[in-house]
Amino acid sequence: MIDAIRLAFGLLSILPAGMPSHVDRVIGRRAMLLAPLVGAVLGGVAAGVVALVQLARPDADLLAAVLGVLAVAALSGGLHLDGLADFADALGSRRDRETMLRIMKQSDIGPFGVLSIVAVLLVDVAALTACLQANFGWQAILIATTASRLTLPWTCRTTVPSARPDGLGAIVAATVRPLTAALATVAVLAAAAALAYLTRSTPSAIATAATLLLTVAAALATTRRARTTLGGTTGDVLGAAIELTLPLALTTLALTL
Repeated sequence: MIDAIRLAFGLLSILPAGMPSHVDRVIGRRAMLLAPLVGAVLGGVAAGVVALVQLARPDADLLAAVLGVLAVAALSGGLHLDGLADFADALGSRRDRETMLRIMKQSDIGPFGVLSIVAVLLVDVAALTACLQANFGWQAILIATTASRLTLPWTCRTTVPSARPDGLGAIVAATVRPLTAALATVAVLAAAAALAYLTRSTPSAIATAATLLLTVAAALATTRRARTTLGGTTGDVLGAAIELTLPLALTTLALTL
């Protein structure tokens, strides 16, 4: 379990967690199940940033939103944004499977990649600003960041193979049983709904539950697209799922609070 914790934090953040002594598919599966915990830690730090800015300047909602979103991106090392860009460039190329996989391995970023990064960051900031104006700011960034990392157990479920024989995808792909992913979802759902209820009201708890379920649905759609076009998942697909569901979660909260 220590190796799984180290792998989870090592893959999903820049936080010092040490190197795992051993990595195999069992460790990879446990690391993916621990992904929501990593999201909660990153989201907790971002929530603290948002709360501090609000405490210093209660009228600076946009500034708090920008710093909160940047905190999540920085603590993630920008790796997920890079994965989103690579996946967007591959899909935007409309080429065959092998060409798309080759595009995803290249270090440069094309126009579709740039557009995808700009788009998700703009939506992140705008949606979090709306949540702040609804007095649900720090809770929103905490819940959304955790929900976005909940996508990993679903994108690594046993019915989705790896698109490549090597790399991160080969270690974690097809390792998590759907039932186990469902149990992890129930646990995160209960914790997030309780947080929303205790800090706000019953409607916000319902909105939070709907947000998590919609996030899971988006993760399923992303992996379906990856399996159709690439033949399976990759590390870039995992990052793309995280970055696509974060703005989705924040937007859903902003529209339903």
